[in-house]
Amino acid sequence: EVQLQASGGGLVQAGGSLRLSCAASGFTFDDFSIGWFRQAPGKEREGVSCFSSSDGVTYYVDSVKGRFIIFRDNAKNTVYLQMNSLNPDDSAVYFCAAVRGRCTLNRVFVNYWGQGTQVTVSS
Repeated sequence: EVQLQASGGGLVQAGGSLRLSCAASGFTFDDFSIGWFRQAPGKEREGVSCFSSSDGVTYYVDSVKGRFIIFRDNAKNTVYLQMNSLNPDDSAVYFCAAVRGRCTLNRVFVNYWGQGTQVTVSS
């Protein structure tokens, strides 16, 4: 059974940091790229970042470039999203997702979704 267990969300003040974790199981980790998406109330789910399994290349949506870092721990089958300099616009439910093959920030191509973890940034 494919499982993506997201954790690490919480409440933080503007300018603060959080680290999200996505623990994967039930599939061959190297065959999938792992991405993070987020959805704020009343908005569509958007791709935030992705770690490509084939070449280790990372991708970020423009709004988080320079602030967020995605990295992978192969030994733990876990992908992390380090989020720095958070602002209230980053508040959303964050989902990790698995995409077979190459990275994408397009939710249409996601093969598996994890449950969400709430991130709230206060001003």
